[in-house]
Amino acid sequence: MARHFKVDEARQCLTANLAAKAAEVRHKYGPDIGWNELQKLLQDREFAPFPCEIRFDAEPLLPGEFGHPVPNGPNREQGFIIYLHPLYATQLPRVPYLVLHQLVLINYGDSATADDAETFGSLVLGLSKQAYYEALCELSGQIDGDELV
Repeated sequence: MARHFKVDEARQCLTANLAAKAAEVRHKYGPDIGWNELQKLLQDREFAPFPCEIRFDAEPLLPGEFGHPVPNGPNREQGFIIYLHPLYATQLPRVPYLVLHQLVLINYGDSATADDAETFGSLVLGLSKQAYYEALCELSGQIDGDELV
């Protein structure tokens, strides 16, 4: 008889995997993850299994969006560009907050939620989930509403 995973069991597995990966990232690249550590992390196929490049360009972003990963092609193996609003190019020490949030979507696809991204980012950076969320809110609040055209 085949065993069928329930949604709750799958969610628990994903949460446990995220927490374990976050601890490994923090151990290998932390405790202070800045721009240089982030660049090394994005080259490490253990934690970023698909090639990732950061590009400060608002063109593909929705109005008010701080960042979003865009695949380089139809296959995930072709990698991703993590687009960030150009405003953050002058705040490199804070860019890891934004990129870690996007890395969860790259690594786990549509099964990942914003809550998963906040859990991962907070654990990697050694912050409470609330402190990480507040930092993301502060960073995203720096972007003007970028009116729809």
